[in-house]
Amino acid sequence: MVQNLAWATGYNAVAIPLAAGVFYKAGILLSPAIGAILMSLSTVIVAINAKLLILKPKA
Repeated sequence: MVQNLAWATGYNAVAIPLAAGVFYKAGILLSPAIGAILMSLSTVIVAINAKLLILKPKA
C-alpha cells in the first residue's frame, strides 16, 4: 500500500500542474486526451503493483 501511495502522490504532484497548464510558458501543454490516457495509465500501474504485492511471499 505504501508503494502505491508513493506512486500516486508523486505522479499526481507532477501530473496535476502539468494538466492545469502551469508549464505553458515553458512550451509544455498537455491535451485533455493525453491527460486522460496518462491518468488511466497511472491507475493501471497502481492496480498491477497491488496485484504483484499479493504474489510476494510473506516472511
